Amino acid sequence: MSKYILPMSVFGTVFGCAVLLKDHVTSGPCPSKATITGKTVVITGANTGIGKATAQELAKREEQRVDVLINNAGVMRCPAGKTEDGFDMQFGVNHLGHFLLTNLLLRKLQDSSPSRVINVSSLAHIVGQIDFEDLNWDRKKFDTKRAYCQSKLANVMFTRELAARLHGSGVTVNCVHPGVVSTQLGRHTGLHQSAFSSTMLSPFFSMLVKGPELGAQPSVYLAVAEELEGVTGRYYDVLTEKEPAPQALDPDASRRLWEASSSLLGLEAEPGQTAPLSGVVVD
Repeated sequence: MSKYILPMSVFGTVFGCAVLLKDHVTSGPCPSKATITGKTVVITGANTGIGKATAQELAKREEQRVDVLINNAGVMRCPAGKTEDGFDMQFGVNHLGHFLLTNLLLRKLQDSSPSRVINVSSLAHIVGQIDFEDLNWDRKKFDTKRAYCQSKLANVMFTRELAARLHGSGVTVNCVHPGVVSTQLGRHTGLHQSAFSSTMLSPFFSMLVKGPELGAQPSVYLAVAEELEGVTGRYYDVLTEKEPAPQALDPDASRRLWEASSSLLGLEAEPGQTAPLSGVVVD
């Protein structure tokens, strides 16, 4: 078995570098030069990384109104922990927080239509699975990788279900994998867990991946591109529309996730409503 270790390690390294280089080369600045005069953009997680860079880029293009919501805030592979409300940290921050904020802003988004909601997901969603019996890791052994992938799959499913519920309202909803970006999001990954990896491998990794400014371009593109007017319920891999993982395409599962999220947050819809909040009506 040992004779295979070196070839497998070399192959894994080369393959990983190829993926990172492809991601770096095939991305680039937002191709749209459209401005957002008279509009205001709400961005979660804008204190650092992609969110901060997105805010800085869009600040050059916006003035007074709020017509775009970018759900960008997130944590990745953090240690086991709960939010103040008792939710798994990754599921709570990456999904439930955005689910709640978006529903609270639905009326304003509709009043500002045509408007857009952009959810920042991840390629990691392709290996994600939604455990409806234990969404918050209360009963099973915690696995930080699986928890992260579950939350990113939830982003895609939320996007598709919200897009369906808002059909014809003038509000579009799309999600995006921004690519592999060097930000503080990865501070809990193995690359930063030892002095050797932090000092020897981290600089090499940084040369292969995008910085926050380039990583922000996909979100900017979905926010401003005129050719995306009316496009909704789609998943973008950096700047290219792609089909998400098969498990993200199950409408029954997406509806079930919506209902479970509403229940966890206490957002029950009135009879006949398509939105989960009382007082929020989708026209």
